[in-house]
Amino acid sequence: MNHATIAHAHEGGHHGVPHGWRRWLFSTNHKDIGTMYLVVSLIMLFLGGGMAMLIRAELFMPGIQLLQPDVYNNLVTNHALIMVFGAVMPAAAGMANWMIPLMIGAPDMALPRMNNMSFWFLVAAALMLVISMVVPFLPGGGTPVNTGWTLYPPLSVQVGMSMDFLIFTVHLLGISSILASINIIVTILNCRAPGMGLMDMPIFCWSWLVTAFLLIVILPPFAGAVTMLLFDRHFGTSFFNAAGGGDPQLFQHLFWFFGHPEVYVLLLPSMGILGHIIPTFARKPLFGYQSTVGAMLAVGTIGLAVWAHHQYTTGLSLAAVTYFMIGTIVISIPVGLLVFNYIATMWRGAMTFETPMLFAIGIILMFSFGGLTGVMLATIPGDIQYHDSYFVVAHFHYALIPGALLGLYAGVFYWLPKWTGNMYDERLGKIFFWMVIIGFNLTFFPQHFLGLAGMPRRIIDYNPMFTEFNMISSIGSFIFGAAHLVFLYVIVKTVRGGARAGDQVWEGAKGLEWTLPSPPPFHTFTTPPQIKLAQSEA
Repeated sequence: MNHATIAHAHEGGHHGVPHGWRRWLFSTNHKDIGTMYLVVSLIMLFLGGGMAMLIRAELFMPGIQLLQPDVYNNLVTNHALIMVFGAVMPAAAGMANWMIPLMIGAPDMALPRMNNMSFWFLVAAALMLVISMVVPFLPGGGTPVNTGWTLYPPLSVQVGMSMDFLIFTVHLLGISSILASINIIVTILNCRAPGMGLMDMPIFCWSWLVTAFLLIVILPPFAGAVTMLLFDRHFGTSFFNAAGGGDPQLFQHLFWFFGHPEVYVLLLPSMGILGHIIPTFARKPLFGYQSTVGAMLAVGTIGLAVWAHHQYTTGLSLAAVTYFMIGTIVISIPVGLLVFNYIATMWRGAMTFETPMLFAIGIILMFSFGGLTGVMLATIPGDIQYHDSYFVVAHFHYALIPGALLGLYAGVFYWLPKWTGNMYDERLGKIFFWMVIIGFNLTFFPQHFLGLAGMPRRIIDYNPMFTEFNMISSIGSFIFGAAHLVFLYVIVKTVRGGARAGDQVWEGAKGLEWTLPSPPPFHTFTTPPQIKLAQSEA
């Protein structure tokens, strides 16, 4: 070893492990990278949530109060993109990084340096997204992106330079997600502890295995769509321009082939988290492990084949819309199976109601309601009436906030003692839970009525007859937003110290003991045949 190498090793500490800022910048440790994902997700959650607060403040009363229409539409666009790509997906990826190696007995992720690279691509994409919001306010910057998160042409062809930044944001996010997905798949398939078969894995690992395959399938078509959009904008092509022989609906098909399975990408990791929380606090093993795995595989598979239910009003053939309607209704069967398995796990369990379990129960109730309105929107005559109204906004927030976001909050409270070694403040956790539930339902339940009464979405002004429900909705959103200050305080307080978490954080909570013995350690699983063969030859 030469002097430079020795000096570098001493500078880095034992075995050349970097310290200080180098520890984070060059990290290949799955726990550190998981933590960084979670921190970025928290920052983006507050940024996207702040945008939602501005939108609801503007809609508190009819008329134009705070914002100009273009800026309002830009907030609607970026609120969606930040929440989906900046808050939910990185948080789920952070939990995957932290927990999957621990759950399957792997020393780390299979491809640690690629893990680092996928994280920094996410940071670059986040910066690019913020730049796309700032550009219109610079001299000659043009109009903000006012297309909504769907980026439909011809509007997206006409928007100024900020659209180009957004297109490159999508490319970087796609690269980041595909690298992370490859890493998760390789880790799960190749790095399990000896004797642990796929059907021995914890359910969270299964949820991420399906999610990772989904991401690898759906992101390239979306990347292709925005690349074609870039060519239409700058190189004179007519992929989506009807005057030049193109088809604007082609973009919709490419976008929704990504956009609909993306809903299940957001949903599945959180459903996997519930598969750990509910058995813990019901003190029973998960009911129907194999059917839960099967349901996740079915959701991933059918989810790829139902995208055009977002396009009922675009003039598709009767045969096409009938197929998409039936497929969309069919997907409610495996989703329902997941929910029923979780309810059956709670049935006659010795339940206690710590914060993660409260979230789990709240998720099941509210997500089921979102699924019910989803079946309404799946039927063609219904959807033609509800399309582009606030009913759709209410539906997808009832599906995604309980189904994705609250599942991640449940996971944070469940695993925070493991991540930090400290116990969070249970009283504050419950205050956060109730503020979230009350704020969420006050915000989005009235929007069903607004939509059924005919209030269109994505429009800054509205008929005065909709005022009362909008006021209730805005007040609810401010409660929901304020709850997150409690959330931030709980996290900071737990990270900085507090009661030490024991070896078995949740075992026998509130004086109740487990009714079942704990699972056997890895070495008592059946020895795989190839190892038996090697031993006999030896």
